[in-house]
Amino acid sequence: MIEIPRPAALIFDLDGTLLDTEPLYTMAAQKVMDPYGATYTMALKRQCMGGDSRRSAQFAIDHGQLPMSVDEYLHKREGFLTELFADAPEMPAAGEFITALGTTDLPVGLATSSHQHLCELKLGNKPWRKHFHQVICGNHPLLRHGKPAPDIFLLCAQVLGVDPRQCIAFEDSPNGIAAAVAAGMSVIAVNSPYVEREQLNDAILVIDSYQELMPLLQAWQENRA
Repeated sequence: MIEIPRPAALIFDLDGTLLDTEPLYTMAAQKVMDPYGATYTMALKRQCMGGDSRRSAQFAIDHGQLPMSVDEYLHKREGFLTELFADAPEMPAAGEFITALGTTDLPVGLATSSHQHLCELKLGNKPWRKHFHQVICGNHPLLRHGKPAPDIFLLCAQVLGVDPRQCIAFEDSPNGIAAAVAAGMSVIAVNSPYVEREQLNDAILVIDSYQELMPLLQAWQENRA
């Protein structure tokens, strides 16, 4: 494990970072496209992943030449997602790591492009959700631009009361990594089958499981100011 200085706060993305929901988004998008004979390709997935929902919807509409508006696409997709999100699985050891963070004095934030009602649906009754000190969703009234713009990470740092340059962001997508880097944050990336490894080059560390970070968390606790 490389040495990483103790941060002022940790800010997490949700989809593909803490919860393995990316396959569910793919399934829902394909269901929207099926009646029109269009395919939600891997290239399209990579373009949309982790970004602003309306921007991603427009990409999908243009790609599939779908006869609908952004609002119609999102409404149809949400109908499928509501069924799928109830049992959203966790990324490896994600819940364990967030629970361990809850025993420390480190501020923990969640910065997700998901709108609040979908975020609530995905988190459900997961016991570790209580350890987030602040949750910023994609439809927060103070957000002007979604990822890859830095707005959501800057806002999360602001409400946590910390300098964004002293934060570590956890992300899985190129859009999310770009947003965190633009906010001045260091990034720990979660490996994803949907992302080429070179697209994670701006991260200071790439992990397959949060179990890999337990020694780092222990070191932060031993060296806290």
